[in-house]
Amino acid sequence: MKIFKPISESKAKGKVKRIFDDIKKIRNIKKIPNFWRSIAHNTETLERTWNNLKQIMGKGTLDPVTKELIYVAVSITNSCEYCIRSHTAAAKKKGATDQMIKEMIDVVGIANQNNKLVEAYQVEVDDIYK
Repeated sequence: MKIFKPISESKAKGKVKRIFDDIKKIRNIKKIPNFWRSIAHNTETLERTWNNLKQIMGKGTLDPVTKELIYVAVSITNSCEYCIRSHTAAAKKKGATDQMIKEMIDVVGIANQNNKLVEAYQVEVDDIYK
């Protein structure tokens, strides 16, 4: 259940409208997703989050597909359905295949399983990894 009704694109003004326009341009989309419309209730949060996302998910050492797959992996671990779905779509748009996504899901599963085993058994870090 949502706490605040997402801000309608047609009612966006000033800085919110400029950010919405930038989101549509950069992401090459026609409609602002609910996430952005929801956080737009706090203009500073909207601006900060969008600027951080542009910087981190933009051009860098990691390729765009890898960045999206990492985002999906973290979203799976955090149980964020919205982010899983939106960033899986973004990963596919940037070239990820279904096989890549399935393999990434397997990696997330084994990593989470083994992390829990390490924590449960309180495994000491080997000297070679320090």
